[in-house]
Amino acid sequence: QISCRLQNYDGSIVVIQNPRRQTLFFNGTRALKDERFQMVLFTPRLVRITLTNVSVLDEGGYFCQLYTAATHHQVATLSVLVPPEVPSVEVKQVAVEGGEVELICVSPRSKPAASLRWVRNSREIPGAVSRQDNGKTFSVSNTIHVPVERKDNGAALSCEATHPALGGQKRIRHYRLDVYFAPTVRILPPSGILREGDSLSLTCSVTGNPLPRDIQWSRINDTLPERAEISGPTFQISRLSQTHNGTYLCQAQNDYGRAADHYSLLVYDPGAVVETHSAVPYAVIGGVLAFLVFTIICVLIITIWCSVRQKGSYLTHEASGLDEHGEVQEAFLNGSESGQGKKEYLL
Repeated sequence: QISCRLQNYDGSIVVIQNPRRQTLFFNGTRALKDERFQMVLFTPRLVRITLTNVSVLDEGGYFCQLYTAATHHQVATLSVLVPPEVPSVEVKQVAVEGGEVELICVSPRSKPAASLRWVRNSREIPGAVSRQDNGKTFSVSNTIHVPVERKDNGAALSCEATHPALGGQKRIRHYRLDVYFAPTVRILPPSGILREGDSLSLTCSVTGNPLPRDIQWSRINDTLPERAEISGPTFQISRLSQTHNGTYLCQAQNDYGRAADHYSLLVYDPGAVVETHSAVPYAVIGGVLAFLVFTIICVLIITIWCSVRQKGSYLTHEASGLDEHGEVQEAFLNGSESGQGKKEYLL
């Protein structure tokens, strides 16, 4: 809304002009064919117009002029805020394990300049901020360099834009790291002992980015058995025999490296007795033995200490008895004669 207050209005001409000095209204009558401007109030004291679909080109001083014997005018300055759109993310190069990726968050248009920041795990990542004046608006960018490992693949980052026109809200662009790394290979072996006539099934577990699509099975220093069946990461042999013994290899490759794992197959006779040895928990047994030895030593120390204490107490009481028998006893005897005084005798 743009308002103009009138004083001592006598019916003279009132003109309202835009910042380019084009007449919008002449005494309440539209002069410029711009439907975004509407006259909503015209009284001897107050004139008010509204503007919809405001753009940054509309900002500036709006003139309200009253033509009487002496011309009077007022100027209302309109300032337009341009909120930023959701920022975009630019990636300069692919992220490879052990390297560094450059990420640029861009807000191309705002007024005043928007504030941009990178966030990961609720913590801000310091970056290099640059601003460019485009005349009426500003473009802003925030550049960060992030070291990456394979564990960072899929990690979530976000670029947040704040601005006075957003009223405390944020415009956020989410981004997930796409880290490329060499594959890893692990063969999942079967459980138990394999005998002639059994079936073998191996699964080759492969990771990597990009994930290798071509998985190769082979047998070291020999060809694969005729009954071997391969379906992607799965390798199977039905009706095993001892001719199938050997070391089998699973290999995978992508643009960033190659990896392999092996499995040694040993097929036993159907009637063979095979001893299975379980791992002995030596650490547990050693800990129990150490505790028992410590307990025995503590018991011996306490027993010896109690024995010595009792012997010392016996000797003390014995010495005390000798002192009692050696005490000097006194006897007071009164003589029969009155002239004799009291005498003391030691018994």
